[in-house]
Amino acid sequence: MADYGQKLIPQGARILTHCNSGFLATSGKGTAISLIYRAHALKKNISVWVDETRPLLQGARLTAWELTKAKVPCTLISDNMAAYLMQQKKVDMVFLGADRIAANGDTANKIGTYSVAVCAKHHHIPFYVVAPKSTFDFSISTGKGIPIEQRGPDEVRKILNKTRIAPKEVAVYNPAFDVTPNKLISAIVTDQGIIHPPFKPNIKKLFFK
Repeated sequence: MADYGQKLIPQGARILTHCNSGFLATSGKGTAISLIYRAHALKKNISVWVDETRPLLQGARLTAWELTKAKVPCTLISDNMAAYLMQQKKVDMVFLGADRIAANGDTANKIGTYSVAVCAKHHHIPFYVVAPKSTFDFSISTGKGIPIEQRGPDEVRKILNKTRIAPKEVAVYNPAFDVTPNKLISAIVTDQGIIHPPFKPNIKKLFFK
């Protein structure tokens, strides 16, 4: 994936990512973050905007830690700053991972991904998903069939289940993931190649030659 994805990353690219898709979340060097590591090793002079990823802060706790340890230039932002950065033309592309991908390319990923995809589309910024073939669920035809986990309310009422920031009585809606429709995705980078739209036939063409 790191090799295939390099053709998408130009010199000096400013990359936005969401959640964690590095070695702390997967195996090896990770999925989307592996492309960033490789681009950095190739001296492409990239930089990374790291979404904090509320409510569990995987971007702040994990991605920012990984990139800092690897000496990849990165800047942590709160999730609600991403659209403003795009408006300021400070984001060149988005790379992130996926928890499950339907047969048509609809993609489930950490909550907040859909918002990033919508903003990227509006600002004409490429939005790339990076995931191996094992992430694809060919038994699910579209993203509507992907089950979404509902998590405990205190993940939102508190910061990391410790510091309370909201009344304990307030109702909470806390889906762990959201689904990004394939029409918002520029390409999917896999371990067998890059899939471009239209996704459904091209996914079949790549994986079932």
